[in-house]
Amino acid sequence: MSDLQVTVVSATAEVWSGEAEMVVAKTTEGEIGILAGHEPMLGVLAAGEVRITTNSGEKVTATADDGFLSVENNQVTIVAGQAEIQ
Repeated sequence: MSDLQVTVVSATAEVWSGEAEMVVAKTTEGEIGILAGHEPMLGVLAAGEVRITTNSGEKVTATADDGFLSVENNQVTIVAGQAEIQ
């Protein structure tokens, strides 16, 4: 199974980008976990944490709100009005 390519951006800057094993984010529909091979989707972000587990096992946590989450071809893009690494 291939890795996820993850990009988290705010309205003003790229917050984090890299390869990951898993992404967990809070959407208006509830919390979602994304692994490689996830079906394409588009979701509306709810204010909360985005938790990224990198390939090396490192945990990266960002706060994000007012945006959306896109998943397609093992590419996860999180675009938020406000986002920052905690």
